[in-house]
Amino acid sequence: MPNDPILLTIAVVLAFAVLVWAIARVWLRGEDLSAFDHPGGERPSGASGPSDAHRAVVASLGRTPQVLEGVPRRRRIAVLRQYLDNLFPHQGLGATFTPVDAGGVPAEWVLAPNADGGRRLLYIHGGAFMMGSPRSHRRLTSKFSEVAGAAVLAIDYRLMPEHRRMAGIEDCRSAYRWMLDHGPQGPGPAAAVYVAGDSAGGNLTLSLLAWVRDAGLRAPNAAVALSPLTDATLASPSLRGNIPTDPMLGPLFGFLAKIPQTVTLWIGLLQARINPRNPAVSPVHGSLAGLPPVLVQASEAEMLHDDARRYVNRAAAAGSPVRLQTWNHMVHVWQIFHPELPEGREAFEEIRRFLAAH
Repeated sequence: MPNDPILLTIAVVLAFAVLVWAIARVWLRGEDLSAFDHPGGERPSGASGPSDAHRAVVASLGRTPQVLEGVPRRRRIAVLRQYLDNLFPHQGLGATFTPVDAGGVPAEWVLAPNADGGRRLLYIHGGAFMMGSPRSHRRLTSKFSEVAGAAVLAIDYRLMPEHRRMAGIEDCRSAYRWMLDHGPQGPGPAAAVYVAGDSAGGNLTLSLLAWVRDAGLRAPNAAVALSPLTDATLASPSLRGNIPTDPMLGPLFGFLAKIPQTVTLWIGLLQARINPRNPAVSPVHGSLAGLPPVLVQASEAEMLHDDARRYVNRAAAAGSPVRLQTWNHMVHVWQIFHPELPEGREAFEEIRRFLAAH
């Protein structure tokens, strides 16, 4: 009956569900990027399989969930932040770490021996936009200072959920502007400028490059992105297909395989408070023409492999000088496990050559 309250409720619920699905499909999902799934890039590694050191890294990752045992949900982010900050020893890195205010953004200058303060590299750490700091990533920033022969500005950008997603993006932009005219010795123009980041920081790195271009600022001489997230709509095939082969991200984000994309799109919108297909958070969905030279490194076994591949293939199609290097069995952001991990040393040697060429 038309006036039956049960039928009316069902009709309203169905209409609402269709509306939610339609908005996600039309407004949140973004364009279909499957045309950029074709093979691309190069595989520098000559190794036929994982090293013993890599197997040791994988074994250590299996102990990470123990950190959260018995921890109330409301305290988990704080516990993980502290754990990540102290995960890697800071002794013996051979660099100095000096706190600095980078145009209103907390940061530290990282200088390896013989680093040139006129050469400057902005480093943006990873950590799922909710964790990480300059302290947690000193293994990477000290090595980048060494291989680039540059002073590294490692920034402590604002994190979620205390801050909206755009706050971290704005911090990257402010710090980049500041670095152009300030070095570890004080005010002064940079002789060379670079940007690098890993995972979430790789996302922020690639987002920053497009903003610098559009803002008409001095472009970096080159940029490096390690295992970057490039598509916040979570549409890359490897996000689900590589869950079983990714020992770092798989256990943390394997639940994505069970959630319809419509739901993840709405979760992304509500969590980040920005449309997930917006190029500020999904650089692969923006204009990729006119970019500086970019080197992207990713593992073929990790969940973000296709994020890296789609970005590079689409940027190359737009005429930008972008390169992809892949390793066939590595963990997510394996470079941080150098020098014990030989594949980490190999990756940094490739980065050294790339930066020296630019």
